[in-house]
Amino acid sequence: MDIITTHINADFDSLGAMVAAKKLYPQAVLAFPGSQEKTLRQFFVQSSLYAIDVLKAKQVDLDAVRRLILVDVAQGDRIGRFGELVGRAGVEVHVYDHHPPSDRDVPAQVRHVERVGAATTVLTGILRERRIPLTPEEATLMVLGIYEDTGGLTFSSTTPADLEAAAYLLAQGAELTAVPAFITPELTMEQISLLHELLQRRVVHSVHGCAISVSEASRDSYVGDLAVLAHKIRDMENLDALVLLVRMDDRVHLVARSRVQEVDVGRLARGLGGGGHPEAASATVRDLTLIQVRGRVLELLPEVVRPRVTARDIWTTPVKTLTADVPLATADELLRRYHINAMPVVAEGRVVGLVTRQLVSRAVHHGLIGVPVAEYMLTEFATVVPGAPLQEVKERIIRGNQRFLPVVEADRLVGAVTRTDLLRALGGPEDLEPVELSGEAQQRLDGGLLEERLSRPILERLRALGARARDLGMQAFLVGGVVRDILLRRDNLDVDVVVEGDGILLAEQVAVLWGASVHPHRTFGTAKILCPDGFRLDVATARTEFYSRPAALPSVEWSSLKLDLYRRDFTVNTLALRLEPQRFGEVIDFFGGLRDLKSGTLRILHNLSFVEDPTRVLRAQRFLVRFGFTLGLQTQSLLRSAVKEGFLAQARGPRLFHEWALLLQEAEPERLLEEQQRFGVLAAFHPKLALTPKGRRLFKRVHGVLEWFRLLYLDTPAELWRVYLLAALDPLGEEELAEWAGAFGIAEGEGRWVQQVRETGYQALVELREELSRGTPRDSRVFQILCGCQTETLLFLMAKTVDEEKRRLLSRYHTRLAGTCSLLGGRDLRELGIPPGRVYHTLLDGVLAARLDGEISSREDELAWVARRWEEVKRER
Repeated sequence: MDIITTHINADFDSLGAMVAAKKLYPQAVLAFPGSQEKTLRQFFVQSSLYAIDVLKAKQVDLDAVRRLILVDVAQGDRIGRFGELVGRAGVEVHVYDHHPPSDRDVPAQVRHVERVGAATTVLTGILRERRIPLTPEEATLMVLGIYEDTGGLTFSSTTPADLEAAAYLLAQGAELTAVPAFITPELTMEQISLLHELLQRRVVHSVHGCAISVSEASRDSYVGDLAVLAHKIRDMENLDALVLLVRMDDRVHLVARSRVQEVDVGRLARGLGGGGHPEAASATVRDLTLIQVRGRVLELLPEVVRPRVTARDIWTTPVKTLTADVPLATADELLRRYHINAMPVVAEGRVVGLVTRQLVSRAVHHGLIGVPVAEYMLTEFATVVPGAPLQEVKERIIRGNQRFLPVVEADRLVGAVTRTDLLRALGGPEDLEPVELSGEAQQRLDGGLLEERLSRPILERLRALGARARDLGMQAFLVGGVVRDILLRRDNLDVDVVVEGDGILLAEQVAVLWGASVHPHRTFGTAKILCPDGFRLDVATARTEFYSRPAALPSVEWSSLKLDLYRRDFTVNTLALRLEPQRFGEVIDFFGGLRDLKSGTLRILHNLSFVEDPTRVLRAQRFLVRFGFTLGLQTQSLLRSAVKEGFLAQARGPRLFHEWALLLQEAEPERLLEEQQRFGVLAAFHPKLALTPKGRRLFKRVHGVLEWFRLLYLDTPAELWRVYLLAALDPLGEEELAEWAGAFGIAEGEGRWVQQVRETGYQALVELREELSRGTPRDSRVFQILCGCQTETLLFLMAKTVDEEKRRLLSRYHTRLAGTCSLLGGRDLRELGIPPGRVYHTLLDGVLAARLDGEISSREDELAWVARRWEEVKRER
């Protein structure tokens, strides 16, 4: 038997979704897990047109159920006795839902979850895609569900998909006249009395700048449709958010509604065992009094309410400024250098005007290069204070048609809000499900995810650092790869913090708190903190940089977080987390990093990124393979152009070689080299470098040899990436290798090492070949030939040679001979009465050879062998 069910206290969205699911599972039986909301009960009493056969839970034989289809719910504790089927052998679970995921969700073989306004919308999309027809009655029931859960398509949770689904159902014959008849019924006398009491006992609590209305009441008998009362109170009082608490019988019922993004009532309800959306949620609490539930609600509110967004939250600070006497040509150069579109003109800290890139460019075009900016700057402009709400900022920028809004305090410039800042703030949170964030963590990472990826001591230190930064009037942010990897659920303990303020001062103060040492680099405003337990933390003052020419090292200036992140390589590496105590864990995404992380796309931040720093070409290819990303089309085109125009070849030097070495240390270096071949990177390193069929076979053998070596679990130290380096450079002759090393500026480092490895390694292969031509060499001779080679050399030789006999000898050396030594030393020889001299080397080498060849095995054997050999030496003399 297949069962389609939903949550307890089912509503019209539950019913609409059940009807839709029945179209997907025609043989399934509909069953409510428990009670329904009053409006839905009245529907079944009053409506004879919409005849639906729905069982009660107690009518279902659970042992006969083979498939459980859940709609508008994913939590096992909200489906009554049907929860007993979850995890039962032989029972499949299919889920169709639109609620944010939670840790109480049931495991399912099929899961369709979309962030839309109604569960019915999810199923309507599937039916539409599969072209499954609907009757007008079915379409009407389904549109009732969408209209109820989206507040008639007016709630902030409503999405374009909800409107499209409603339009589709209307085209299928849905009767919209049924909506007001069932969704907005008349109130009963009991409901009116309860509504009056809730209004009288309403208390407004201010939480992070948001006004939350909490009302409570008690009734000895059950009064239905609290959701209807919640909507009426919210509309009558024009509230942003409210919570209703009503004790009925032995339970306390909670219904919560929110109109603003800052208040997530779904998280509030989940904290009390219920569920719902950020805009609408409910819970039923047993075993607690009304006073206890109210106390718990007031405890949870600071956790589920985000602070209201103000100008301070979205501004850019510090701001690059001009003085009134600066020539327009200089202003033009500065606007281009910092990649900004507008700058304020200040006099004694006060904003006296604004200039834009368009205005300055046109002035320069007309030859006004030496004219001061004061002559043409904009002098009529609006400003706001740091605490100005987002709505005021929006009014100033949009209605005032002002792309750059100075933020002033006591008449002095402290920051600025740009149109881009505003658009990003108005855009709302990204959908982060592809990187597996829980639904309530769309702008702030939930504690569970942070605790999963970072240890408790690290989290405590980051919280302490954020609090100290706040006390010093600074803001601190966790940035870079660690944020990216937290979202991707990957390990990364390279913890980097950027500070809007004096990063070195902050590092010195927290180092004292932690009993740590601090190593500042004042030229770059950075510091490294080393804790007694080995934890390392890099702290940097927010800075920006510009390049005087392609591939040059950058010039650095102090700046804001936004400009600091703008200098980074890829959008996925520009994400930051606030460390400020009140907003700890909030994600900051200036450049679409969340979007690209979701789609698995690697993009640079601006079109000259590869030109200014060609090492990013190698970094891009490293991330492509490590994370399974793809290059954005424009990024791919710009990468090819940078290689083709020779910028990568110009950048050859130790820094570029370091990036190549990091690339060879990745899990699949052969795939990375294929990427480099595809984009012409190898040829940019040296014209003779290429992955030929022969080279690919060599890399395949290198991979096999290294896998074999890892499985030996030897304590032998080895840098295995160097074996790949030797393979990559194999096409180069001696002169070409010297040319390559010179171009990278490593002739005395890695270049010399490669040359020495080739000399010793190839000579060893020659000697092995000569020994094999005379028969099977003794182990002592193999040891003598190979003991002077480094481990990386031997592993490369195993891959390089295709002669099985040589490979066998190399393998035997690794597994049996390497590390063999005599148990005797010079003292032992002196005790045997042998006078010191060159003979010691002869005797010790001889006894080692005898041990290698299996002639002796113990210390006593060695002493006896030396004694005999010494007698022979004396006779020979």
